[in-house]
Amino acid sequence: MYFSVRRKLICDNRGWMRFWTIGLVLLTCLYARDDERLALSLKAQSDFERVILTVSPALSDTATCAQSQAAMLAIATPEEQAVLHYRKGYCLLAGASITRSHSDYAAAAAEFEGAIAAWPLRVRKPPKNALPEPVASGIQVLAALSHLFADNEAAAQPGLAAAIHDANCTASIMTVDACRQWVEVGREWLGRWALTANKLDEAAIDFANARDTGWLDWAQGKQAFRSGNYAQAAGRYSSAIDWWKTVWADPGPGFVRRMGPRPEISAALVDLGGAQMLAGNLRQSESTLDAALKADPTSARAFYLRARTREMAGHLSDALADYNLAARSAFAASEDLASGEAHLYRGILLFRRKDYGHAEDEFASALNFSIAESLRPDAEAWRHLAAVASGSCATARQNLERSLTSVGPYFPKAEARSIASACPAASAN
Repeated sequence: MYFSVRRKLICDNRGWMRFWTIGLVLLTCLYARDDERLALSLKAQSDFERVILTVSPALSDTATCAQSQAAMLAIATPEEQAVLHYRKGYCLLAGASITRSHSDYAAAAAEFEGAIAAWPLRVRKPPKNALPEPVASGIQVLAALSHLFADNEAAAQPGLAAAIHDANCTASIMTVDACRQWVEVGREWLGRWALTANKLDEAAIDFANARDTGWLDWAQGKQAFRSGNYAQAAGRYSSAIDWWKTVWADPGPGFVRRMGPRPEISAALVDLGGAQMLAGNLRQSESTLDAALKADPTSARAFYLRARTREMAGHLSDALADYNLAARSAFAASEDLASGEAHLYRGILLFRRKDYGHAEDEFASALNFSIAESLRPDAEAWRHLAAVASGSCATARQNLERSLTSVGPYFPKAEARSIASACPAASAN
């Protein structure tokens, strides 16, 4: 009896020992998995901070960061997915700003969209009847910017405009300051597109907070130019270009600034040279346009404005050479030598050589080929002026006087009126 009971107790104890052993093993495994998860989480956090806290993160750091976020995403809970997608997208975008690869930008866009899709999952059980927190506008801007560089403006503009229109920057996945910073970058792109569409007042509003980028000065310069205040325009243009030369000088700006609109300094110098010419600073204008052509030796517009500057300074032979170079550059940049701009410049060259008949033909060709809308009124006026100069004084003179109301500031209106006044209105065509 004693031995039977003792044997049973021993067996029971062995069963309990097996139970506790298995439990201990399972508990150890769970702790090990928790330790591994904690290690991955800490690495993902530190890798991300290394990128986001660096003005110009290295490509190796952005790649490491993206990989560690991907490792965490593989074991992430639904509540963690939004922040991990955001971090991975941020690191991919920082890397893409270095590689300039469309596929890298597209990968970043996919991650930001993943963050937006997972946004409602951040709170497992939201309070009853609570309104869902809107997605941080900073993330929406980052997604739109990724699409801008991966695809085009059309793919980015609707999302960017929506994010900026009703900006929301509560502290959640990204800090409030970071969110606002990206919203301002997005607003700069809206301003840049407004400039392209010649919506200058709208652009100035978009650039209101972009005082340290040069873009506000540029928009205000455009406004001054439009109102005919060419000296003020030149001053604003100069200020903007000085900013741009500083910010975009090698090795270039940091990641956040690289994601904003990049100025075309060579084209900006052309505009500055034109404003200086109209303000009467011919020597400055020629020097500025020389710099523009040094930066871009193929700029037909720079050759044209330098020709006008030299012509106004009385250097006709140099001006004729530049009109010729303007025509050649425009033809070289065109498809199948079909360039209304090139015909315009060649027509001016022939007009200055007093070959009015052939000049009129060139101006007619300029209007028949593809030409920028901003140049079309000038081409029309030049055609009528050539006709008047060749002796057609009735209808041509009336057409010239009518067309002068819409020409651009570089058209020689005073000269055209002088030629028209010397041509009797009653003369026969």
